[in-house]
Amino acid sequence: MTDTANADLIQLAHALQSLDSEKAHADSEQLDTFSPLEIATLMNREDQKVALAVQKVLPDIGRAIKAATEALRAGGRIIYIGAGTSGRLGVLDAAEVPPTFSAPPDMVIGLIAGGEAAMFRAQEGIEDDAAQGAEDLREIALSADDFVVGLAASGRTPYVLGALGYAQKTGAKTAGISCNAQSPLAQLGDIPITPIVGPEILSGSTRLKSGTAQKQILNMISTGVMVRIGKCYGNRMVDLNASNKKLKARAVNLVADLANCASAAALQALLSANWNIKAAILMLSNATPIDAETAIKQVNAAKGHLRKAMEKNRV
Repeated sequence: MTDTANADLIQLAHALQSLDSEKAHADSEQLDTFSPLEIATLMNREDQKVALAVQKVLPDIGRAIKAATEALRAGGRIIYIGAGTSGRLGVLDAAEVPPTFSAPPDMVIGLIAGGEAAMFRAQEGIEDDAAQGAEDLREIALSADDFVVGLAASGRTPYVLGALGYAQKTGAKTAGISCNAQSPLAQLGDIPITPIVGPEILSGSTRLKSGTAQKQILNMISTGVMVRIGKCYGNRMVDLNASNKKLKARAVNLVADLANCASAAALQALLSANWNIKAAILMLSNATPIDAETAIKQVNAAKGHLRKAMEKNRV
């Protein structure tokens, strides 16, 4: 390594020392002497702090849900981008949206430094490449209508910072989820979301509390957005993709419950509506019976909001 590279490395080492997520945890200094139960007990105790840390940033999470909803309504996408554990959590959340809400696969996109291979085998060096973060967004034709969420527990990952910098130049709204106060990511994103979970019991292992906090926040953002755009009725997943026997059985139960009918009638309506749960519920809830085609048109006219379609029929 050159003298300049050595100096940069020393500077980074000093910077990391100041991060809460990198500090040593006082209660786990003798971790290697703990019994299995003691390890589990300490981890459980620390994990209880995560929900409290997330609670403190709920207003920022609400802002992110609002911005993401506006992006989808404008025809844009939600894009998570991160490296390592943070990137994997983004990909995981994005991958679970289509089957849960029958959403198009490109409505919520997860990008990880190093691409698909990095999901299964760590490629940590790629996170140092800020230009690649921008390039990965460029490759998916990022637009001003999109909403980009940068994920980095440290709040200083170059790959993520490069991505958010590019997103802002494109005009896209951004959020940055990190676990260290006043981080570069928190200062760069339009919506900083910064739950301070404190030192990890395994110093610097941010797949622990920091990862748990990020997963909770991603759950809130994606679920909140899907609720807001009409993917739910009450607290029911009325837009789930009935792609296997379990999900088809769940769909039958949903329709029977919400339309207050027998399972056989629910199944018949679902078959008529090609497993469109909202249409099946609307067919069976109408004072005057309607066919599947009419029900589907009414749901579409209500922009996917089952409650609005049902209320219109009651007028």
